[in-house]
Amino acid sequence: MSKRNRIIYWIATLWLALGMASTGIVQLMQLKEETEMMNRLGYPLYFLTLLGVWKLLGVIAILIPKFGVLKEWAYAGFFFAMSGAVVSHLAVGDGAKDLFGPVLLIVLTIVSWYYRPEHRKCFSN
Repeated sequence: MSKRNRIIYWIATLWLALGMASTGIVQLMQLKEETEMMNRLGYPLYFLTLLGVWKLLGVIAILIPKFGVLKEWAYAGFFFAMSGAVVSHLAVGDGAKDLFGPVLLIVLTIVSWYYRPEHRKCFSN
């Protein structure tokens, strides 16, 4: 893996981990803004706990060495959760400001996954 790709991987991965960890913690705290958003989107409040726990576990999975299959599941979970957030916000007519966070996290997920080193992959190409 080239130095350039390693730098891209770590920048994307650390920003992804920071974004997922911070939103996961906020969801577990069930701040007023989060509960209002979930109500507006039409989801039950227990989704906040589910999303928060799974995001934090996903962050751990992508940062620790080894466990390639677990990392693949974490990346897939991040992608599904954030694409679901985009679709949910679009369905209720939210604007670009509500889409920015989930879209950014999708991009970081894809970049981190694509540039991951060979030893962090489940299967070699």
